[in-house]
Amino acid sequence: MRETAMILVTGATGQVGSELVRRLAAAGEPVRAMTRRPAEARLPAGTEAVYGDAADPASLEPAFAGVAGVFLMSAQAVGTAPEPTHDLALAAAAARAGVRRVVKLSTLDGGRGDDPIARWQRTAEAAVTDPARGFAWTLLRPGRFMSNALQWAGQLRAGDEVAIPFADRPAASIDPSDLAEIAALSLTTGEHGGVTYELSGPQSLTPTQELAILGEILGRDLRVRPVPTDAARAGMALPHSRPPSSGDPVGFPPEVVDAIMRRTLDGDRGSQVLPTAEKVLGRPARTFAQWARAHREEF
Repeated sequence: MRETAMILVTGATGQVGSELVRRLAAAGEPVRAMTRRPAEARLPAGTEAVYGDAADPASLEPAFAGVAGVFLMSAQAVGTAPEPTHDLALAAAAARAGVRRVVKLSTLDGGRGDDPIARWQRTAEAAVTDPARGFAWTLLRPGRFMSNALQWAGQLRAGDEVAIPFADRPAASIDPSDLAEIAALSLTTGEHGGVTYELSGPQSLTPTQELAILGEILGRDLRVRPVPTDAARAGMALPHSRPPSSGDPVGFPPEVVDAIMRRTLDGDRGSQVLPTAEKVLGRPARTFAQWARAHREEF
C-alpha cells in the first residue's frame, strides 16, 4: 500500500539523491530536497528545496519539520572525525522530528568486521536501527557505483587515455537510478521495514572492461593507463593542508587508507553479482552499458 506524506531527501544533489528526488516528484509524492546550496540546485518542478547541513545541526530542525519519511546519506569521509558525526546528527534530527520511515544509504557489508571502515559504518547504521528511535528503517548496502566512472570525464576531455587505479579488480557495480528506485519503494510502501538489502548490479566487470564499453558507446578507442599501487595509496591520503569540511571528499587518514587497500587487494568482496536488486525491483538491474548510454553526454 502506498503512503503519501512529505519525504525528505538528504544529499539531494548527489548521484542517488538526485535520481530519488526526480523519481518521487514524477510519482506525485511530496518531496523536500535538502542541500547545502538550495539556490543552485536544479530540481524537478514541485520539489521543495531547503538548506540543511549535517555539519550544522541547527540547520536540520527546519529541514526535518513535518516530514514522515527520510532518505539519509552522508558524504563525510571515514576517519575524518572520531565517529560519523554527520550520520549521528541526521538520525537524531529525524528522531526529534518524529519521522516514521528512514531509508539509510550505507555500504556493502555495513559494520561487519573490525577495521576503521567497519567500525564507522556500524555506528552509522546503529543510529538508524536503534529500537529506541522507533523508525521503520531500511538499510541499503551497495558496492561500487557505476557513476564512479564519471571520474574519468575530465581525462576523456583531454584525450583517449585514462589513469585508473586497480584497473583489473572486478566489481559488480550498480546504477544509482536502481538504488533510487529501491529507496523510493522503501519510502512509499510499507513492505521494506526492518530489512537490510545488500545490492549489486547484474555484471562483474573490471574498470578496464567498463572503459571498453564506454569507448564503444562514445565511438572512441579508449585506453587504460594503470596506476601503481603506491600512487593509488598516495591518492587516497588526507591532505594535511586542507582540513576536512562538511562532507567534502578530502581523502582519508593512514589507518583508513590501509583498510581500503586490504579490502581491495586481499579479497574479492563486491565482485559477486547479488540477486537482491532484481528481486526488489521485479526486473533485471541495469547494466553498465545502459548506464553509460544514459550518461554519454557527461563524457
